[in-house]
Amino acid sequence: MKSILIIRPSAIGDVVMASPMIRVLREAYPGARIVWLAEPAVVDLLRANPDLDRIIVWPKGRWRQWLRQGKLLALAKDVRRLAREMRQEHFDLALDAVGLLKSRLLTRLSGARQRIGFQSKEPGRLLMSKIISKGPDSDQMSSEYRFLMESLGLPPGDFHPHIAISDEDRHKAQEVLQSNGLQDRFAVICPFTTRPQKHWFDERWVELAGQITEQLGLPVAILGGPGDIPGSQRICAMAGGTIHDLSGKTSLAQTAAIVSRCSLLVGVDTGLTHMGTAFDRPTIALFGATCPYRQTPNSLTRVLYEKFPCSPCRRSPTCDDQFPCMQAHNAEQILDVARELLQSETAL
Repeated sequence: MKSILIIRPSAIGDVVMASPMIRVLREAYPGARIVWLAEPAVVDLLRANPDLDRIIVWPKGRWRQWLRQGKLLALAKDVRRLAREMRQEHFDLALDAVGLLKSRLLTRLSGARQRIGFQSKEPGRLLMSKIISKGPDSDQMSSEYRFLMESLGLPPGDFHPHIAISDEDRHKAQEVLQSNGLQDRFAVICPFTTRPQKHWFDERWVELAGQITEQLGLPVAILGGPGDIPGSQRICAMAGGTIHDLSGKTSLAQTAAIVSRCSLLVGVDTGLTHMGTAFDRPTIALFGATCPYRQTPNSLTRVLYEKFPCSPCRRSPTCDDQFPCMQAHNAEQILDVARELLQSETAL
C-alpha cells in the first residue's frame, strides 16, 4: 500500500471514534501516504495528527446549497475538481467508514483501486470493491472501526482514540482558561448535541454544576460551539453566573485542548464527551436515547445508562418528549461516580 484514503467526513464524535484507524494503518504501512476526507467542520480534529499526510476537504454544505439553488453547472465543476484532487493521490485503497450512498459515491470518485466499506441498506454496493459488516454487536467504543481494521488483517491494538493538538491551539486555549480564572483544576460540562432526545435537562445541569463546585471544589465551565451559545447562556443565567461560559469562544481544536486539561468531564452523547475518553480524562457519559458504547479504552470513563423497554430509541422517541431514560440520571448519582473517578485518577 502506497496511498490510503479514509472517508469519514463527519461528525465530531464519529471522527473521534474512527481516529484509531490512523495509527493502525500507519503501523501496518509505515511508508504509505494516509489521507482523510473530511468536511470543514471537523478538519480541526485531524490537522495536527502526525500520522496523517493530508486532509482533503469535502465542501458538502456548498454542494447542498448549489443543489438547492439549481446551480448545477457550478456543482458539476466542483465535483470534477474534487475528483481530480483525489485521483492525483493515486489511492491503492479507499475505506468508506460510513456506509451511505454519498460516502460510496465519494469512494468511487476517488479512483482507488480497492474500495472497501460498511454494509448497509443504502444503494451503491456496486460502487465498492468489497462490502463488510460492522461486526458483531458490541458495547466497545469504536467497535465497527476496529472490525474494519481486523477485516483488513491488521492488528487493532488497544484502539485508543487519538486527537492531536498543535502548540498554537494549546496556547490559545490556555489564554481563554486564564481569562476565565481556570488555571488549575476545573470541571467541564458538555450538554449540547444535535438531537433533543439525547439532552439532559437545564435545571439538572445547574444543580450538578453547583454540587461539583461545592462538594468537589472544582469550578465548572460549559463547552459548546457557536450554535450552542443560546442554550449555554440560558443555563448560565439559571446558575446565577456561577458557571464559566466558554461556548463559542474557542475553535474546535482549542476546545479539544481545554478538554485535555480538565479534571472532570460530564456530558451527553456528543463529540466533546468522546474527547474526554480520547484524552484519558475522568469522564462521565450520560446516555439514554442512544447508547453507542458501554466500554472504552479509558479506565477513567464511566457510562451511565438506564435501559427502558423503548430504549435506545435513537431517532424515533415514543415518550412524548418526556425522555425517562434521561430523567433517570440525577446529580447525586453523578457526584458519586465523579468522586470515584477523581480518587482513581489520584491513585494512578
